[in-house]
Amino acid sequence: MMTDRKIVLTTTGSREEAQRLARALIDAREAACVNIMGPIESVYRWKGEVETASEWLLIIKTTTQALAKVQGKIRLLSSYDLPECIEISVEGGTAEYLAWIGEEVRMK
Repeated sequence: MMTDRKIVLTTTGSREEAQRLARALIDAREAACVNIMGPIESVYRWKGEVETASEWLLIIKTTTQALAKVQGKIRLLSSYDLPECIEISVEGGTAEYLAWIGEEVRMK
């Protein structure tokens, strides 16, 4: 069963930045919930070099309708030159939880 619910993944370089982004998304009702996990260790290639960094992972629960706003807020508030923004479609879940996401995300 496909839904219009989405999970967006992004990372930040500090806990404080993660908390600011999470709060901004919740305050704007662009996300129903944001989980912050970290620190995590990320290994990646950037500008031809292999890098390692401590980061905080945000798991953002939102809707298809709010996706562009979430992406815009990540771009606006991220300190990264190229912020991660990966969308995962939610194929199922409990009806009550999926309904709650829809109730909490309100597009203006």
